[in-house]
Amino acid sequence: MKKKIAVFSTGWCSEILSQFLTGMQSALSKEAVDICLFLCYPIYIDTPAMKHGEMNIFKLPNLKDFDGTVIFGSGLNFPEEINDIIERSQFANIPVIIQGAKHENTLYVGSDNYLATIEMCEHLSSEHNVRRIIFFAGTEDSLDSEIRLQAVKDYLEQQGRTEDLVEVYYTKWENAAVTRYINKFAKEGRELPDVFICANDGLAMETCISLSNNGHSVPEDVLVCGYDFIDESQIFDPSIASVDQCFTEMGEAAGKLWIDTTAGNTSTDSLIIPCKFIPGESCNCYSYRNSDKIRRRVGRENFKNRTKTTYFNRKVNQIDSTILSCLSYQEFMNSLQNLLIENHDYEGDSFHILLEPNFGLSIYDQNVKLRTSGYSKFMEVLYSTENGISYEDKQFASNDLIPGYQGDDENHLYVFLPLHEADESYGYLIFRDCIEKIEDHFLQTYQSRMGLVFDKFRHAISLDLINKRLLEVMRRDPLTNVNNRMAYDDKERHLQSEIDAGTCPNFTIAMFDVNNLKLVNDTKGHDAGDNYLIKCCHLICSVFKRSPIYRIGGDEFVAVLSGDDNDNADILLAHLQSLMTPYTNKLPLPDNYVSIAFGTATYNPGVDTDINEVEKRADAAMYKNKAIMKGLA
Repeated sequence: MKKKIAVFSTGWCSEILSQFLTGMQSALSKEAVDICLFLCYPIYIDTPAMKHGEMNIFKLPNLKDFDGTVIFGSGLNFPEEINDIIERSQFANIPVIIQGAKHENTLYVGSDNYLATIEMCEHLSSEHNVRRIIFFAGTEDSLDSEIRLQAVKDYLEQQGRTEDLVEVYYTKWENAAVTRYINKFAKEGRELPDVFICANDGLAMETCISLSNNGHSVPEDVLVCGYDFIDESQIFDPSIASVDQCFTEMGEAAGKLWIDTTAGNTSTDSLIIPCKFIPGESCNCYSYRNSDKIRRRVGRENFKNRTKTTYFNRKVNQIDSTILSCLSYQEFMNSLQNLLIENHDYEGDSFHILLEPNFGLSIYDQNVKLRTSGYSKFMEVLYSTENGISYEDKQFASNDLIPGYQGDDENHLYVFLPLHEADESYGYLIFRDCIEKIEDHFLQTYQSRMGLVFDKFRHAISLDLINKRLLEVMRRDPLTNVNNRMAYDDKERHLQSEIDAGTCPNFTIAMFDVNNLKLVNDTKGHDAGDNYLIKCCHLICSVFKRSPIYRIGGDEFVAVLSGDDNDNADILLAHLQSLMTPYTNKLPLPDNYVSIAFGTATYNPGVDTDINEVEKRADAAMYKNKAIMKGLA
């Protein structure tokens, strides 16, 4: 069986993450290792619930089943999540490698941003006579961003020019923050600096665009520099002067560090990869690289990518329109399965959609809540193929992560993505061997569109149900006004889903059978029989005040006891017994006659796997009690 490494990151840094993963795969090519990437797309301005729902995917893996953890720190800048992953990894006793940010008791792989930034500053000073600098930083707790900023400060201090750092502005890695800053900057009529140094290439490109929108040209009016040397910044006009952090080499270093650590050959707990500053058009250097050649190559690929995007959009639009026409959860499941069976070119032959077991029930019953932390013990399989082979079971143990996983073939990259609304989990998606889909944001688009489809369908059905609330009378027994058989069937399904998910609370089934109903009907008439049933039902309800009562047959009732009623079931049943008149079948029956046979059975976690098992025991106990009351036992 192959070993497994868990990698955690967000996907917004798609290109550098892809480079890092490529380097890891290269280093591990001679090892039997699968990489499981737990990926999401939260942003700082999201609501806490939205961020929680995205990063819930990090809680999916049981790290005791893994052989190592890698945290891609350049993409994951949420300290609480990082600390949680590290703690879980240490509890699982597996090595933790973190890229981009050092943490205690972890291995570290990083790049030498500091020396490359000094090289950038020297180039700007000597070649372009730069003096006044504005620095667009990421966040104050980002190690990479702060190292870059510190290098700029140290260089200026060595030159005796500390006043040349005009301002440091923290963007929280949001391009929109750059736009707001420059718009305000221009409106106030402030003097341009000689250069904007930006903590990554995305911020640098946004800086160029915002400056242009305010009537300033780069590099004619002001220079701009960035970090990461991503493809987009190389073909951008002007091409961005940038620091190549060599993420592929960092990925290789992480893979080799894991190999050495697991083999007990670790000679160091950190590896630093040299970076290099590469001038470009945005710093008025046109001779250092041939950006036009790269642009022509990308131009050739644009047609292919445009065609791919067109077909993909048609595919997700088809999914959208088909699912929104569904009138039930079962129809929704069948329609989506059929669409993916007919055409899964983009998803591939190894693709999975796993849903929370209560997802369908939550559509119809607002009292059924979805999980907000972690995932259920068993997931519902909506669609699943591994190596083109369908997974036939309707349920799947979430600890096993991948339906149909063999672990005895070539190395693979599995990517896990959350499906959710705010902090409520719907389930998760699994793609395989899809680095290019990470890089071109295909996965982010697919995840967000699929999540939107699920969300719209769920709300559409819920709104439809509001118009059907009159049907609620169908769940009420018209004689006794307690729940009827249909309502109890739904309760059974809910309890069964909780049992399947491994989250079922303790409960007791209490069965009741009204004695002598036929005798009352035959001697006093059906109106008297109805009144007798109402009187018996009222007695049951008065004792079990905190539990739902259901009439499931002519003279049969059932209660589902939970909480205090479950804890005090014996006391309550004794109280019920004390309120009844002694059983008799002799006429005439007393005017206040009430006689009910009853039996109970308590759910036994780990033993009972089917709600019917509990019901059968309760039913048997009830018939035994009836026999005793009649003197037949």
